[in-house]
Amino acid sequence: MTGELFGRSRRWLAPGAVLLPDWLDAAEQRELVRACREWAWPPAGLRTVRLPGGAEMSVRQLCLGWHWGVVPRCPTCGVARKVVADCPQHWFPYAYTRRVHDGDGAPVKPFPALLDTLARRAVVAAYGAAGDGDGRVGAGGEGVAGAVGYAPDVALVNHYAAGSRMGLHQDREERTDAPVVSFSLGDSCVFRLGGSQDRTGPWTDVELRSGDLLVFGGPARYAYHGVLRTLPGTADPELRLGEPGPALSGRLNITVRQSGLAAPSAG
Repeated sequence: MTGELFGRSRRWLAPGAVLLPDWLDAAEQRELVRACREWAWPPAGLRTVRLPGGAEMSVRQLCLGWHWGVVPRCPTCGVARKVVADCPQHWFPYAYTRRVHDGDGAPVKPFPALLDTLARRAVVAAYGAAGDGDGRVGAGGEGVAGAVGYAPDVALVNHYAAGSRMGLHQDREERTDAPVVSFSLGDSCVFRLGGSQDRTGPWTDVELRSGDLLVFGGPARYAYHGVLRTLPGTADPELRLGEPGPALSGRLNITVRQSGLAAPSAG
């Protein structure tokens, strides 16, 4: 219970970016926490992420469907530059691969049907079904690429222990402009959404709570965003984040995306 007299309402944070508070019910949140606990086990479980400069993120992460991480050089052409004109599929300094190339080397875990179903529902909830706006932002809004026929195939699960944060960044490794779907679980956080050109303001800061859904696409698809801080102790004890097994106390964030890549082959 939040103690609020009135419930929080749907809110547009920017054109293309919509927050739907309390979108996941209590049972769905518990189911996702249980799933995260299973996904967190090795192999291809939660890992510490090292940034291109060598620093370690305070947030731990696991990937489903495709593995995202830092690469020393492009897996396609072998060149360590951000732009290579004649590389057919250039990745640097981050890449999607089929194994945990910056961790234990294991094959990435499959993208689960649970997240596929939830993410497809989420995009419809955010932008409307085909025939009911065809993925448009709303009255007077701009169209949202990839909202109609949304086909997610990758998820990043981030675990924020007390004191963790995430700097402003863009999600740019996908080969499609389809929306990003974000589910919050556990502790609340202060989330910052900026513009698409650089990390300078203006920004919109908003509190994300357990069960909240955030979808950003269209004009907001490449907006800089990050987590300024978490609010420790705000998670519902019924989520049982502290149960024995992989340490999950704090905040969990699941971001679901459509990669635009060919499906990984079995094995």
